[in-house]
Amino acid sequence: MSFIVRLSPTAETDLERLFDFLLEQAETTEDLDHAQAEIDIIRAIKQQQLAFTPYIFCKAAQSPAQRELFIPFGRTGYVALYEIVGASKVVVLAVRHQREEDYH
Repeated sequence: MSFIVRLSPTAETDLERLFDFLLEQAETTEDLDHAQAEIDIIRAIKQQQLAFTPYIFCKAAQSPAQRELFIPFGRTGYVALYEIVGASKVVVLAVRHQREEDYH
């Protein structure tokens, strides 16, 4: 069984914000490619992991339906907050860099 995985509008905005931050930090054309690769990897891992195994990741709240997916990238990574909605749907609520204080 697989789940349908959707990004909330907030999560889409978070990915745009993270991409913009990576672009601002870029100093070479390789850095620009690296920024796009990071966002692509976040999208791919989100889809691959959450579509098949959403229940195995850490609980993020009192509700067992809200969880966090850690996405490693180099020495740091990203955290996706998501909620399991019903028997066949997962909604990514927000995405942040591990070094950020909290979700926006």
